[in-house]
Amino acid sequence: MKRNINLRSNTLKIGYVFKKYSFIYFGFKIDFIYRIPLLFKLKKMIMKKVSLFLFALILLLGSLSGLAQDSTAVANRWTVGADFYNNYIWRGTKFGTGPAFQPSVKFNTGGLTIGVWGSFDASGYTEVDPFISYAFSNGLSFGVTDYYYPSLGGAFTADSSNAYELNAGFTKWGLSLSANYILNEAPVPASAGSDKYFQAGYTFKTFNLTVGAGDGWHTSDGEFNVCHVGIGTGKEIKLSDSFSVPVTGQVIFNPERNQLFLVVGFSL
Repeated sequence: MKRNINLRSNTLKIGYVFKKYSFIYFGFKIDFIYRIPLLFKLKKMIMKKVSLFLFALILLLGSLSGLAQDSTAVANRWTVGADFYNNYIWRGTKFGTGPAFQPSVKFNTGGLTIGVWGSFDASGYTEVDPFISYAFSNGLSFGVTDYYYPSLGGAFTADSSNAYELNAGFTKWGLSLSANYILNEAPVPASAGSDKYFQAGYTFKTFNLTVGAGDGWHTSDGEFNVCHVGIGTGKEIKLSDSFSVPVTGQVIFNPERNQLFLVVGFSL
C-alpha cells in the first residue's frame, strides 16, 4: 500500500514538473512571438540610418583627405555638375512637369564615388538622392542609392520617405549592364520593396541603344515588363577655343505604358 502511495506521489511530482515546464515553454513561445515586431523595428531603424550614414561618410572622407593631402589635391577630387533637360524621364517614367535642372556634387577617390544627385523643376518637383559606389578596373561597379523626394512631404530621416536601392553594373567595350534592387517598402515614394530593374545598353560610334525592364514601382501594375527602350546621340557645341557644351538627345519608348518621350539637354 505504501509502495502504491509512493508511485502515485512520484506521478504527481512528474506531472507537476511537466506542467511547470510546459508553462515555461508556452511562455517562451509568447515572448518569442512578442519579439517578432521588435525585429522588424530593428530592421527599420537600420534602414533609417543609411541616408544619414552616407552624408557622414562624405564629410569624414573629405576631412581625412584634407589632413593627408594639400588643399589643391583635395579640391580636385570634388566635382560639381549641372544638367538641364526639357523633361525628366527615368527608366521609362516621366517625373515632374516641364524642364528639369539636375545638379550633382561628388567626391571621388580611387574607384570610390560618394555624392548627391538631384532634380528640380518649376512646378515644384524635387528629388535629392545621396549615393555611394565603387568601380573596379575590370568594369564592375557596386553601389547604394537613397531615393528621397522632398516635394512629396516626407521627412528625410523617416523610413517611409526613402527608397534604398542596391546597384550593380558592368561597363566595357561599349557595353553597359546594370541590375538594381529596392530593399524596402516606402509609402511616400511608392516603392513596393524588392522592386527590380535591369538594363542593357551598347554605344556605337554615333549613337547608343538601351533596353530596360523592371517591376514594382517601374510599371503601372507592378508586374515585370519592358518599360524602357531608348536610342540616343550627342555632340559638343564649341562656344570658344577653351569652352564647349556637351548636348545629348534621346528618344524613349515605354511599351508597358505605350508612351513616347523626347529628351534633349546639355551639361555644364
